[in-house]
Amino acid sequence: MSDPLEVLQRVWGYPAFRGPQEAIVRHVIGGGSGLVLMPTGGGKSLCYQVPALCRPGLAVVISPLIALMDDQVEALLQVGVRAAALHSGLEAGRAAELWRQLGRGALDLLYVSPERLLGGDLLERLGERTLALFAIDEAHCVSQWGHDFRPEYIQLGALAERFPAVPRLALTATADPRTRAEIVERLRLQQGQVFLASFDRPNIRYLLRAKAQSGRQLLEFLGEHRGEAGIVYARSRSRVDRLAAELRAAGYDAVAYHAGLSGEQRSAALQRFRSGSAVVVVATIAFGMGIDKPDVRFVAHVDLPKSLEAYYQETGRAGRDGLPAVAWMVHGPGDVPQLRRFIDESGAGAEQKRIEHGKLEALIAFSEAVGCRRQVLLRHFGEALAEPCGNCDGCLEPKALVDVSVAAQKLLSAVFRTGQRFGASHVVDVLLGGSGEKIRQLGHDQLSVHGIGRDLDRSQWRTLVRQLTGLGYLQPVPDGRGGLQFGPDALVRPLLRGESRLELPQPPPQKERRRAGRGGATGAAGRREGGGEVGSVDEGVVAALKSWRREQAQQQGVPPYVVFHDRTLLELAERRPADLDELATVSGIGSAKLERYGKALLEVLAAEQGGP
Repeated sequence: MSDPLEVLQRVWGYPAFRGPQEAIVRHVIGGGSGLVLMPTGGGKSLCYQVPALCRPGLAVVISPLIALMDDQVEALLQVGVRAAALHSGLEAGRAAELWRQLGRGALDLLYVSPERLLGGDLLERLGERTLALFAIDEAHCVSQWGHDFRPEYIQLGALAERFPAVPRLALTATADPRTRAEIVERLRLQQGQVFLASFDRPNIRYLLRAKAQSGRQLLEFLGEHRGEAGIVYARSRSRVDRLAAELRAAGYDAVAYHAGLSGEQRSAALQRFRSGSAVVVVATIAFGMGIDKPDVRFVAHVDLPKSLEAYYQETGRAGRDGLPAVAWMVHGPGDVPQLRRFIDESGAGAEQKRIEHGKLEALIAFSEAVGCRRQVLLRHFGEALAEPCGNCDGCLEPKALVDVSVAAQKLLSAVFRTGQRFGASHVVDVLLGGSGEKIRQLGHDQLSVHGIGRDLDRSQWRTLVRQLTGLGYLQPVPDGRGGLQFGPDALVRPLLRGESRLELPQPPPQKERRRAGRGGATGAAGRREGGGEVGSVDEGVVAALKSWRREQAQQQGVPPYVVFHDRTLLELAERRPADLDELATVSGIGSAKLERYGKALLEVLAAEQGGP
């Protein structure tokens, strides 16, 4: 068998393994199975790709999406690895050639969906070959309590019986302790080893904002990221279409992506995103797994996702290249009742609903956290961060705690006096002394609570509604219409009676918040955080290298990042190697890419020597 470090350096051009990669690779090469939990961008694919070249036989990689498979295959072909993907999107001629390659042993890695693996006669054909390993990617899909459950994944446990001598490696970036246990049980990995890397993505800056006018807030945020690729998540298809149109009208190269579009439309949107350098995709969660683009500089949420696992998975699509990225989200009191209603009306069993409500509570706790967001996020996945991260809004924009007991009493009283059936907007209107027709018709302008809340503005009251909802003092009315009612009596009564105090961060008045609401710290400072090399290279050289890369990608019909990642181009611009030997020491340039692109890269760099 080949030495894994030599394979890593020769094929991929990386000088060394990262984190637990080497331990995992050597475990699999030795015939061991296991579960790998590693954050997006942490290098999970190398954990099975390197052993695939070190062990004899064919490696079979089970992956859930065609786009993900195709990206992986294109990247492997670029570095000289014999790889192919078997899926329904293949043309007949290409499929026939793949079967011929498989028959004559001309492949090192075969990517396949679980449905394709388990259907037809593929398993019988694989049984006639020497197999290096099975890699089960996105293994959290096996969990019924996870956020991307795929029932076909459960059947993959049969591989343990059918191929007992072949190592099986399950990999995922998102799994809490319960999901990990379910993966191990369903995929029969009890005798394997669990490799748990840190879930932390220190290059991602987490920024949360109170939802005011989400469309305007989004445009203000995107104004700091013009010329960059990103993803905007919204909950409904109509909202996706509307936001995409608004972004295009504002001059952004924006495309919509959701399940209501035709397959051709979705494929076209994905292709534009993969191939473009500054495309913004506005999407529902239909734009999920399979996003292998490394240079996504931001992920924005204009609605709360359905769980903290989903949030982690979705924000993890930013900054896969390790360079600075931003996860930005606006959230408001209207998000929570809607998500609760989705769970209650899902048709799931009582136990599953209980678990989903628990996941939602964890998400609310994160969104309402006082202090470091990253500490709360990592704690959810069973990991402790000793010190605040310094790269989230909780750290960068610390909020002083103030005694909001009196304001909370006013709010709870207004909820009670109006009958515990109206939503936040109406209750806040009453507190502010509103005189609209609805308030007059209901007689709420005659209540003792009418106008007692003029010491705070509307935005501050909405924030307090969201805080009290997140803490359980208020909860949605069961009819699902957005009304608010009291939470548990044991929690609410002591506060109303003045027997307990409540301290929370209170935002300044709206007019003082507008500037902060733009996500101020996400611009140049965000660029410097964890990525000082961005500002230390000649941007003209970087632009020339990107232009050359774009031409290469267009000629080959592949995304630019398949040719080279941004990180490699930045290192080239910084070091400016003068010959092939020096070029070979740049991270990301293995032997195949050196032979294929070496002379052209040197010519580009030589042409830019006149720059600073």
